[in-house]
Amino acid sequence: MAETTGITGMRLDRWLWIARLYKTRTQAGEAVDGGKVQLNGQRAKPARTVHIGDLVRVRKGPYEYRLEVTGLSERRGPAAEAARLYRESEDSRTARETLALQMKNDPWARAATTGRPTKKERRDLEKFRGRKKS
Repeated sequence: MAETTGITGMRLDRWLWIARLYKTRTQAGEAVDGGKVQLNGQRAKPARTVHIGDLVRVRKGPYEYRLEVTGLSERRGPAAEAARLYRESEDSRTARETLALQMKNDPWARAATTGRPTKKERRDLEKFRGRKKS
């Protein structure tokens, strides 16, 4: 269970790390500094204090999470415990699932960080561009 005894607030970067939204606290701080995290509709700094009931918006790649803070914890526990620290809005969940389905069904919607195209993708591109190899 999420430990909330005696805790009234904590740093935003620390909460993101404890809630397992980021693998390291450094990554959480960089995301906040980079403007990928908003607290109560405003851009925040990593040291901004998070309280129960605050609204957090997190962008990770093409996905956006809209979360309500439901708990604070002193330590980073297992994933099941971390999931009790927030509640994702139903709109956010359906939007993410819809986007994931669209990206899965669209073979040309590749992330820019996936690297070089495969041999088949390269041949398809050459065929599409009209530069068929002889």
